[in-house]
Amino acid sequence: MELTGKTAIVTGAGQGIGRGIALVLAERGASVVLNGRTPAKLAAVRKEIDAAGGQSVVAAGDVGVRPDVASVVQAALGAFGGIDILVNNAQASTPDVSVLGVTDADLELTFRSGALGTLYAMQACHPQMKARGGGAIVNFGSSVAVNGDTGFAAYTMTKEAIRGLSRIAAKEWGPDGIRVNVICPAAMSPSAQEFAERSPERFRRVLRGIPAGRFGDPVTDIGRAVAALVSDDLSYLTGATLMLDGGRTLIT
Repeated sequence: MELTGKTAIVTGAGQGIGRGIALVLAERGASVVLNGRTPAKLAAVRKEIDAAGGQSVVAAGDVGVRPDVASVVQAALGAFGGIDILVNNAQASTPDVSVLGVTDADLELTFRSGALGTLYAMQACHPQMKARGGGAIVNFGSSVAVNGDTGFAAYTMTKEAIRGLSRIAAKEWGPDGIRVNVICPAAMSPSAQEFAERSPERFRRVLRGIPAGRFGDPVTDIGRAVAALVSDDLSYLTGATLMLDGGRTLIT
């Protein structure tokens, strides 16, 4: 169990990819702080972790609100004494919107929950990680943003902002022993399911563009990859973007 003794914060942990990551990190021995906006969902994930013999606590809150993020960090310190891993998975988004159609409200929702939430959590966790001699941060981009898929203006702007932030932090925080990497996943999350129901033909086109022939599983495909990324086995990797999308996007 290569993460035994580590403490991880996972945002957006109540469902989908966040849940999958939290379950795998706990399975690998990490103590997990479950963050999200819906306490009942977080409690259900904690119950799963407890049943499997893992350790976790619930710290509900909105990552787009600085005081809420501070409370999550304090919950981690109070329960487990430190922070070693931060997974910034939380992201709210609007329905498909074009460049001409994007509004301030669209940007407020996506940017605050994604880019600002990621920034707030990173800033709050940095001193705690530095005090422990280092840590690992995983942020989330999207192949939709890398490819510039049409109809996702606010979402693409947010996800590319997160990638830019991650590259800068990897350079600035490397001397502190803190690694910062980005994953761009393609997984069958609740948001992907909503997209499939809202735009079935577009969803089928995306699926046809995945060489692996399927969307990833939040636990076995995404959760396990994150566990590997934050482990000591990849301690030399930082500032990277991992396209975890079944081959849909190839960066050269």
